Amino acid sequence: MVLNRTAMFMAALLAALFLCMLSARAEDKAFKAFDYKMAGDQQYTRIVMHFDRDPGARWFLLRDPYRLVLDLPKTEFAFDQRELEARGLVSAVQYGALDEKRARIVFRTVGPFAVEAVETVKNENSEGYRLMIGLKAASRKDFDIALRNSMGGSASGADASGLKAPVDTVEQDERFTVVLDAGHGGADGGARGINGTVEKTITLLFALELKKKLEETERYKVVLTRDADRFLRLDQRVRIAREHDADLFISIHADAIGLRNMRGATVYTVSDKASDAEAAATAARENLSDEIAGMVVEERKDEVEDILVELIRRETHAFSIRFARNLVGELSHTLHMVNNPHRYAGFRVLRAPDIPSVLLELGYLSNEKDEAQLRDPAWRSKTMDAIVTAIGYFAKARAGAGG
Repeated sequence: MVLNRTAMFMAALLAALFLCMLSARAEDKAFKAFDYKMAGDQQYTRIVMHFDRDPGARWFLLRDPYRLVLDLPKTEFAFDQRELEARGLVSAVQYGALDEKRARIVFRTVGPFAVEAVETVKNENSEGYRLMIGLKAASRKDFDIALRNSMGGSASGADASGLKAPVDTVEQDERFTVVLDAGHGGADGGARGINGTVEKTITLLFALELKKKLEETERYKVVLTRDADRFLRLDQRVRIAREHDADLFISIHADAIGLRNMRGATVYTVSDKASDAEAAATAARENLSDEIAGMVVEERKDEVEDILVELIRRETHAFSIRFARNLVGELSHTLHMVNNPHRYAGFRVLRAPDIPSVLLELGYLSNEKDEAQLRDPAWRSKTMDAIVTAIGYFAKARAGAGG
C-alpha cells in the first residue's frame, strides 16, 4: 500500500515537472509579429500589426527626437519592409531584440504627438491578436506633459540604458501664437498672374512681411509653415500649427479665375457645405495642391466622432467665424473686397479641430489691377496693418474669454 502511494506520488511529481517544462518551453517560445500596416496623414496616423498571441506590450515616450517606444517579449518579426516606409506622423520605424527575452519597436515621428490609443484585441474571425496604435499631432507643450506623466508609471520613460528621457525645461512662450501659412510652394506654384506673378512667390513674400510687422508689436509669437520655396502637404501645414499650439492660423493665397474683371479679397472659413458655387470651386482648387505635387495622402475617416472633440470643433468654428468677421471689417476700410466677402467651403487646410483658422484670398492674379496691387509694397503694408489690427482685436477677445 505504501509502495502504491509512493508510486502515485512520483507519477504526480513527474507530471507536474513535465507540465512545468511545457510551460517553460511555451514561455521561451518567441512571439510572432507580422502583417504590419500604417495609414493616415500628419494630423492622425493609425498603425496595426498582428501577433500570434497577446504580447502584453508596454510603451513609453522619448523626445529629441520625438519617439514612441513599444516594449515586447521575445519576438520574431516578419514585417513587409515596404509597409515600414515613412507615412503620416511616422518618419521611421526600427525594431529588433533587446536581449534574449525582450524586443522593442521604436516609432520616430516628424514632430510632437499624442498617443490616442495603444490597444491589443483578439481577432474575431481568425487566430491571434492585433495591436492597434493611434497617434495624433500635438503641441510640444502637450507632448512634454504626457512625457512627464509617463515617467511615473510602470512604462517609465527610460531609454534602453535606463536613463530618463530629456525634458525641455526652457520657459514656455505664453504670447498669442499666430501661424502664417504661405499657400503653395515648391512643385505646386499655384495661380499665375497675367503679368507673370506666381502665387507661391507672392504669398511667401506677404507672409514674411506680415510676420515682421506682427513681431514688431512684441505681442505675438509668429510661426511660418514655410519660409522658403518648398512644398508642404496640406496636412503638414495643419500639423505645424498644432505642433506650435497655435491660437490662430491664417492661410494666405491669391487666386486666378477665367473672369478677368473679377477682383477683390475674400476671407474663407471651413464648412462641409459651401456658401456658394464659387467658394466650392475655390476650395476644390486649393485642395488639389497635394495631387498637383503627386503626394496624395489618404484622409482619416471617423465613423463615430468623439463628443468632446465635436464640442471643441464647434467652439473653434465659432471663433474662426468671429475672426473672419473682424478681418473683413478691417480689410473693408483699406482694400476692395468681393461681394459677400466672408464665405465658407470645405478647405482641408482649415480643418484643425482646435485652432481658429481662416483662408485669406488677397485678390485675383487674373485681374491686372489686383496683380499690380499685390506687387506694390505700399499696398501690401497697408493691407498688413489692417490684418494686424484684426488679430489684435481677436487676441484681446480670446484673452477676455479665458482663451
